Amino acid sequence: MSDSPALRPFLAADAPALAALFQASVEDLAAEDYTDAQRAAWAGLADDEAAFAARLAERLTLVATIEGEPVGFASLRGVEEIDLLYVLPSAARMGVGTLLCDALERLATARGGVKLTVDASDTAEPFFAGRGYVPTSRNTRIVGDEWLGNTTMMKQLAAAPAPGTKP
Repeated sequence: MSDSPALRPFLAADAPALAALFQASVEDLAAEDYTDAQRAAWAGLADDEAAFAARLAERLTLVATIEGEPVGFASLRGVEEIDLLYVLPSAARMGVGTLLCDALERLATARGGVKLTVDASDTAEPFFAGRGYVPTSRNTRIVGDEWLGNTTMMKQLAAAPAPGTKP
């Protein structure tokens, strides 16, 4: 994978590839932070492909591609919450997550958002901390029969320029 990643909107036809990407990301990238059973339960959230596709379609979801193939995706719920941000393990640390997060931050700002929150996994917490997100609470969530920990993090966004003014 040598090309730079590009962004495009989510298409319904992306659902199978993004479900597989989600599962691979959870299984591989979260291996140091979550047990096998926790990762299996978490990855299982994409087993119902129709429900997973509906979740992506209900939000503003962007797909990162390299050479036309999906290598990451991210979803904005409402104006101020990052719902999902996942990167294919083979594309990790290639700027895909940064590109997706930059885009969501710009979109949230353009839509009037003044902050962004994310429930960051233990694996993703350092990524978001490096982008200026600060922890606000520690959470546990039951997925299947497993408890998964995450941290709610928040970042203040730059105020959008007033209409009619130059940025």
